[in-house]
Parts: sequence; structure tokens; C-alpha cells
Amino acid sequence: MEGPSIEENQSIESKSDSKPPRRNKKILILCLALIGVVAVIALAWVFIHYGVPRMKEMNWLSNQMIALYIAVGFVSAAVVVWLVLRRTLRTRLRMQRVMRTDPDINDWLVVFNWTPKVLYVPTILASLLAAVLMYLREGEVWVFGSVPAFAIGGCWLAVFFFNFLVEEYSISIKILLIALVSLGCLLLWLHLLGWVAGFLRLFKHLAVSINATGYLLIGVIGLLTILVSWLKGLFYYMTITPNFLNVQEGPTESGEQIGREDYNSRIDTSDFLERLMGFGKIIITFKDGKREPISVLVWRIQKKAQMLERVRGKFAIDHIQKPPLSGS
Repeated sequence: MEGPSIEENQSIESKSDSKPPRRNKKILILCLALIGVVAVIALAWVFIHYGVPRMKEMNWLSNQMIALYIAVGFVSAAVVVWLVLRRTLRTRLRMQRVMRTDPDINDWLVVFNWTPKVLYVPTILASLLAAVLMYLREGEVWVFGSVPAFAIGGCWLAVFFFNFLVEEYSISIKILLIALVSLGCLLLWLHLLGWVAGFLRLFKHLAVSINATGYLLIGVIGLLTILVSWLKGLFYYMTITPNFLNVQEGPTESGEQIGREDYNSRIDTSDFLERLMGFGKIIITFKDGKREPISVLVWRIQKKAQMLERVRGKFAIDHIQKPPLSGS
């Protein structure tokens, strides 16, 4: 009488190996459920002992309560919409999970277009730092009370000017070197005339003085702009595989699939300052000359370029699913 086959032994081992994770998952779920029950009981106790007596004194039709009703209704509507549409949404994160689990595709790339305002991240960080320094200065905390406001504003303006050059102009390394050499020649000429100190004093009047709230507002607006760009990228993105390019244009299945022979791709990192920040462009050109190219600003361009080279250099062939061998 023959013993179990190799396939059966492997299946038995895989099943035995999968039991501990399932048990751990059940234990984790039970612990979370227990914590949730305890939290609900604690909140109910707090509400009964502290909330109920104060409810009699509250004006349920006041402006504050109406604003609270609107906020609760908005959040509830958002939760309901998410629960209803979450299975129909085709997000970038979901597509990445699908690509990882596809046995026929080993190399792929999912990218979306960042807003050019993401290049202002140094300015946003400088704004938040300046807001903190201004709050410390106003509170006269430690040595920050003696820091002049125009010095903080001058540093912030310098960072903003650098970001403006990066975002508005395409500065190659050649142009950057020419600009630095020209600036050096100008300073040398002014030094020969004895005008360097006077020339530098002109920039003292360019320093700006903004209060802490102004800096904080600039930083928050910048962060919201980047967040909106990231949220848009959840539904508008490109999936590049060895055999096709999928252009997603919306939260559902709206999109277009293009064969690999109908498009070409190239990497654009000609903007030197933009590249120093880790950004670059992936440009998709089409065989149909009437169609406009697609330019996508991506972060970590070096890694994305390597992944794109691997994807474009391969063909994906479906594996034939062989039926399992029955034991003799």
C-alpha cells in the first residue's frame, strides 16, 4: 500500500502552516471587539453621569447646535456614500493590489500626476517652521524673543524664490552653471569698484514680516493643495504593464487600454532643480500623431524610471494552468 504523494504532503504542510495566522487573527479580532465593548460602556457611563444633566440646559436650536447638525450630517453622508460605492470604486491603491496578486505580471508601474504645486513643499515646511518661530517670538520663549521678524521673513522669502524658479522655469544644469558664473563675475566687478556692500544692502529692504497666523495659513493652504492632488490621483492614474497601458479616468471603470505597440515612453529630467527634489516627468507619446502626449509629474523619478525600463523591456505571457496530478 502506497503512502501519500508529494503533492498531498505539501498541501498538508501548507494547511498546517496556515492555522497559526488564522488563530492569531481570531484572537486579534476578539481583543478588538472586547476593547470596543469596554469603550462603549465607558462612553455610555460618562454620557449618563455628565451629559444627561447638561442636556436640559442646552439650547438645541442655537447657532452652535445647527452647525453641529450640519457637520454630523455631512460626515454621515460621506460614510454612507463610501459604504455604498466602496466596492465599485476603482482606486489606484486597489489597482496596485490587483497587480501584486496577478501571477502573470511580475513587472508593472502605477503612476499619477502630481500637481506642480507639490514642488513648493520646501516653502510649505518653511512656512510652518516660521509660524512656530513667530509664536515662540511672540511668547518670548527662551532666546526666540530676540529674533527679528524681518530675518524670519527674509529666510522664508529666499526659500519661496527658490521654489518659484523650480516650479515656473525649466532650469537645466547648463543654465544653472551659466547663472552662477555670471553672478560671480558681477560680484567680482562690484568688488573692484567697492560697491559690494552697498549692493547687498539693497536686499535688506526685501525682507517681509508676516505674523504667525499668516505663515500658518500659507502652510495649511499648501498642504490642502497637495492633498487634493493626491486624492485626485486615486481615480486618475496610469497602469503600465508589459503588454498594455491602462489610462484610468474616473472612480469607476471609465478608462482606456492601449497596446504596447501603439505608444512610446520617455523620461524627462532636464530640469536640474526639479530633479534634485526627486521629481521628474514620464511622457507618453502615441503612434497616432493627432493625439496629444500625456505628461505625468512623478516623485522618486529614479526608482520609477528603473521600473519603467523593466516593464517596457518585457512581454507578459499567460501561464497555462495545469490540472493537479491525482495520487496513484
